[in-house]
Parts: sequence; C-alpha cells; structure tokens
Amino acid sequence: MPRATSQPARLLQPRLFDAAFRAYHSGMRIAVIGSGAVGLLYGGRLARAGHDVRFLMRRDLQAVRRGGLTVRSCDGDFRLEKVQAFGDPREIGVVDLVICSLKTTSLDEAERLIRPCVGENTEILCLMNGFNIEPRFGQWFGPERILGGLAFVCSNRGEPGILHHIAYGRVLFGHLLDERAKAERMAALFAEAGFETRVAPSLLQARYEKLFWNVPFNTICVSAGAVTTREIMADEGLSELARVLMREVGATAQADGCSIDTEAMVRKMMADTSTMGSYRPSMLIDFEEKRPLEVESILGEPVRRARALNVPVPAAETQYRLVRFLDRFNRGEVCREV
Repeated sequence: MPRATSQPARLLQPRLFDAAFRAYHSGMRIAVIGSGAVGLLYGGRLARAGHDVRFLMRRDLQAVRRGGLTVRSCDGDFRLEKVQAFGDPREIGVVDLVICSLKTTSLDEAERLIRPCVGENTEILCLMNGFNIEPRFGQWFGPERILGGLAFVCSNRGEPGILHHIAYGRVLFGHLLDERAKAERMAALFAEAGFETRVAPSLLQARYEKLFWNVPFNTICVSAGAVTTREIMADEGLSELARVLMREVGATAQADGCSIDTEAMVRKMMADTSTMGSYRPSMLIDFEEKRPLEVESILGEPVRRARALNVPVPAAETQYRLVRFLDRFNRGEVCREV
C-alpha cells in the first residue's frame, strides 16, 4: 500500500457535480454484500437517491421482502417500500459497484460472495472495520478496482426490516493504489446521497484514522466488563486508557509514514464520543450475543504492524490479549472449571 503524504484530506459536501461525475453516478447498479447496520444504512440511502441497489441478506431477508426497509434516522426517517433483497449473490448478477460491509470475521467468505457480482468494470468498496483489509481484496480482484471506506457512524439493527441510525454517518475514502480521482468519485456518490465525505491522502492514512476510534472504544467496551461509551467517558481511568490507546495508534501511523495530528484526533474522538450517550459499539453487541469478535482486524493487525515498525504499544498489546481471551471464553472455547 503506498505511503501517505502530508496532503490534507479533502471534504466533499453534497453539491452539483460536473458532467463526468454525473455520468459516473447516473443510475448505478450497486450490490450490498453484508446487509447489517452499515450496509443497510448506506445502501438504503443510495437506493433512496435513485440507484439500483441490490442487497444480499440473511437475517432480514424475509421481513424486507414482505414489508420493505424502515430506517429511523437522526437525519430524518425514511422507508423503502420495495427492496431488492436476495439470499444468493448469483441472483444479484453483475453490478457497477459492490459495497462489501461484511464483518471481518466473515472475511474468508467475501471472495465467494462477491465474485458473481463482478464484471469487467466493477469497482469494489470495502466499507468495513479493521486494518490491512483492502490488500486481500486486491489479490482476489485486482488492486485497481479496490477502494476503502471508513464510516464514522452510530447505527444498530432493530427488529428484522428496521434500522436505527443514531448519529453521524461521515465516510473517509481512499483507493488501494491511492488513485485520488477514483476515491473522489466514490466520495461524491455518497455525498449525493446526503453523507459528509472526505478523501484521505492515502488509504493507509484513512485506515489509521478509523483506528483512533475503533481501537479504544470497541475494545474497552468489552474488556471493562461489557460497558457502553457513556461509562467509558464518565470514568477517569477508562477515558485516560482510551487516550493512551489513541496515542499508540498515532505513534504507529507516524512511523508508517502518515501525517496525522495525533492530539487533534484524540480531542475530536473524545468530543464526538461524549455526544453518543450509552452507545453500544458493534464489538460489544457481538460480545453480548456471543458472536465472534473482530479482534484480529481491529486489534491484532495494528499490533502486529506496530511490532514490525518497532513501535512500542503496551496498552494495545494488553488490550489485544484481554479481548482475544474474553472473546474465546465468552463463546465457550475456553473451558470453565467446575
């Protein structure tokens, strides 16, 4: 993955785009592979904007086929009466854009699920948590068509067919080969659907920026005893641990060639999180429902990268060991003595 530069990220707000952008965006066929809280929100808004969006679903499939999709959103509720929902990617067919929003615990399934939707000109957007995601997609499908999207959003699924969008929604984009024009086109597509978007100087930097929130808040919610963001922000020790973890992310990013103002990012992440109330991050929800956690992609990969760069990250190392054990223990993979 190319190194980051000091070029600042560019903010794109919803606006009128030139003819090339409009031609690229007009009536796109889009497959959403992984229709959880993230896939339903972004896919739903793109469908509302007039695109031909086709969702690969499991849990919500029958409910959405019967009654459509309801999004209860901080930006305004909306409902899609008719949704193209499928249980097999072969039914979706070839599309212009694949949005992969699977959990990284299902990454081994991604190639099989995406392959039937990929044609000669298909682009693939990895709208996923974690680190070192896109290179694997590049090996499968070719690096020139792979983009990454890092969503800062609070959203949870409710009953089947219902999504709760609680706060935020901005997305930071990058391209695996750092082709800025492709990243800007993708950012413009999402901006037209009503989201705040930015293009990062590099995809590597975009991934590090998302880790500033994911590493502390997803993981402390589990390691501190299944607590929400409210408890972390209210406790002096836990909030300081969050800052320490962010500074370790920043040190690793700097060693990896990224130009990120670590202290500014720490202030922003803490300020944003203070407005979330009792938010349950995805890792906490998975823990409570005894599903595998995204511990390797959110913690393991950044820790291994820090080791390779000879950057000491003792807090992240400890969190990684704790959360990895708690994940296995919670799912019964570690025997409890009677």
